[in-house]
Amino acid sequence: MTLVLTSLAAASPGFAVRVGTSVLQVAVVAVAGPLLLGLMAKVRARAEGRVGPPVGQVLADLRKLVRKEAVRAEHTSVVASLAPLVLVASAMVATALTPLVTTHPVLAGGADVFVVVYLLLMGSVALALDGLDAGTAFGGMGSSRAMTIGAISEPALLVAILALAVQARTSNLPAIVTATLAHPGWVASPQRLLALVALVVVVIAETGRIPVDNPSTHLELTMVHEAMVLEHGGPDLALVTAGEAMRLALLLGLVANLFLPWGIDSSGSGGALLVGLVVLGAKLAVLAGLVALVEVSTAKLRLFRVPELLAGGFVLAVVAVTTGLVTR
Repeated sequence: MTLVLTSLAAASPGFAVRVGTSVLQVAVVAVAGPLLLGLMAKVRARAEGRVGPPVGQVLADLRKLVRKEAVRAEHTSVVASLAPLVLVASAMVATALTPLVTTHPVLAGGADVFVVVYLLLMGSVALALDGLDAGTAFGGMGSSRAMTIGAISEPALLVAILALAVQARTSNLPAIVTATLAHPGWVASPQRLLALVALVVVVIAETGRIPVDNPSTHLELTMVHEAMVLEHGGPDLALVTAGEAMRLALLLGLVANLFLPWGIDSSGSGGALLVGLVVLGAKLAVLAGLVALVEVSTAKLRLFRVPELLAGGFVLAVVAVTTGLVTR
């Protein structure tokens, strides 16, 4: 592996810089994810007239969980120990490939929309298998519900981004962002607006937010994500929480840069990279605050109504692709 990296670095002088920027993206998302969860909880509390926990509460909870002893259910297999690692690893690789701070991440040529979507799907499947592994009724129920939601939301995510790919004539994410910077008028095009609405619906579903799921509930008749992680504690629960937080930050950053890419570093210089980092943080904070406000003003849907919402998002994504094909 060292020989391969050395050869790549020698063949491409900018390889080391790209590796550094991708590592920076992973570090930023790893910290920003828990902070976004804390910010959303704070905004919800303020909107409801409460003080709420501090923004850094999730980070403090993760530090406390890491220090605890790892305890697993008696009849679990190796899946219970590997699934949290797969969830975090898939989120880290997807983050390293995605244009969040810069349009020049490592292996930018392979940062295809299909790769990123299937990396996210890998984490979702690992978490669903984890919920089934303990053999409890709650875990199986949560995994079943998660796969039902994912069976519609994942294709909708793929098709929504494909609507942008049709317009940019490429499915490479950094190339889509670069093309949008070169053609700012695309942002107001019909296929972009339709794809934006579809992608917002998918992000809410993928991150388990209201109206699809309530992350703060423990009622067995309503919970989805919480049902899959009831058997976890200590470092395993910390990994699951961190992985889900990273997915939230990644998806919000993807929405922000695909539709409003201004501020992202496209030159590779140190100053532009710093500006891209600050702008990304501002975009994530604004989007997280808007999602929290929507949660306060929206009631959770009944479970059997959730597929209707996701199907609507999928239809919007298909219409966006069709519009792009007709008007290009």
